[in-house]
Amino acid sequence: MFETVDTGARTPAAETALACLEAGIEAVRPEQVVPEHCRLEDDALVVGNRRYDLANRDRVLVVGGGKAASELALALESVLEPAVAGGLIDDLEGVVVGVRAVDTTHVAVRVGDHPTPSDRNVEATEAVIETARGASDRDLVVVVITGGASALLCAPATGLGLADLQATTEGLLMSGAAIDEINSVRRACSAIKGGGLAEAIDPARHLTLAISDVVGDDPTVIGSGPTVPNPTTKADAIAVLERRVGREAVPKAVWRVLEGGADGDAAGDGTASGDGDPADGGGGSRPVHAADQHRHWHCLASNATALEAARAVAVDRGYATLVLSSRLQGEAAAVGRVHAGIASEVLASGNPLEPKAVVLSGGEVTVTIDGQVGRGGPNQETSLAAAIDLASLGGESAQTAFAAVDTDGIDGPTDACGGLVDASTLETPADRDRARQALAGHDAGTVLAASGGLVRTEAGYTGTNVNDLRVLVLED
Repeated sequence: MFETVDTGARTPAAETALACLEAGIEAVRPEQVVPEHCRLEDDALVVGNRRYDLANRDRVLVVGGGKAASELALALESVLEPAVAGGLIDDLEGVVVGVRAVDTTHVAVRVGDHPTPSDRNVEATEAVIETARGASDRDLVVVVITGGASALLCAPATGLGLADLQATTEGLLMSGAAIDEINSVRRACSAIKGGGLAEAIDPARHLTLAISDVVGDDPTVIGSGPTVPNPTTKADAIAVLERRVGREAVPKAVWRVLEGGADGDAAGDGTASGDGDPADGGGGSRPVHAADQHRHWHCLASNATALEAARAVAVDRGYATLVLSSRLQGEAAAVGRVHAGIASEVLASGNPLEPKAVVLSGGEVTVTIDGQVGRGGPNQETSLAAAIDLASLGGESAQTAFAAVDTDGIDGPTDACGGLVDASTLETPADRDRARQALAGHDAGTVLAASGGLVRTEAGYTGTNVNDLRVLVLED
């Protein structure tokens, strides 16, 4: 999965770190999780413990978006193809927006841009909405949502243009805003987010299949919740923009749209137009409240899934293991230093566990851009910050390695997925000084590339996305 990195060729600890990362990413690929959760049984599509009757359906439509949406659509085709071939349903079709082309048979894949939406995102999203609106009450619509859907499914609200969304998105990303903050703004500025896609699907029945890239797996945050009610208000969006970006840096059109309804009412009405119970086999439609809609929202994989798979590899290799959390957030460099601090404690006192040990964590780190921007991403900053502190431990950390990657294969605006470091990554005081300067200029990638600690996947995007994954390996 990973291209050769110099650090990975040097130590057993680094090799174990890479093996844990690979297992974690493989475990959350759509081709792995869809068959685990979805199957045809008799005349129904079964997802988890819920049945969706196909006997009275004309078509199954697949719509949605995200970095792994193309792969999700392909995996669903494998599950549903027998229903088409056997005549249970007349057709399987749809449109999804992803980041790379996939050779599907029934569902059209449109490629968009991430993280800043583009014209082709808008055009592809129009096709998704048109397909959703064309569904009848005799169709079943399967909505696939993965990380990246907030940018890829782009339908500006009335009064806004693409340039307004681009400027607003870029400002929020540069500010270091958390994903829930960014998505509260995205929902308020969109015709598809915050339940908008569910409204387009009405009166057809629908269910949502998601791969989570957000801390806590909140359905309203993943992809900005296109099939669930909007939990935030335009006033919330205004507060985020004022706190994170400032009034002067936000397009005036955005303020006009937001302040036209900033009385505390939600951008939606607290319900999503919907389809009743998709499992009941009946017709008709009614509003779907949050409690109902979330019954038909299924999370197929999350950061916790990846962590468990990574942990299993470490256990098989004879390591004691500790999963810190799947919900770590904060500034990337600070999170790197925390992991180096844990390494120091383990090596000095055997707390919280004795070497031979692997410590794992997940979540989402961010970077606040406050000046010069170099080459790097959040996970590269996490790794480089850890490398500085690991080097200060001296010889006792010689058998220690730390890796941090974005599971989608792309870390920030780079072609790398993260970094893999050990005590030898920054061998001299001059190396460490350069690393500190690089962190100040958000140029971690340059230093990691020079030291052999930059990690790339063989194919770029991995075809999945469950946020960041970190592995600390300490040999005995």
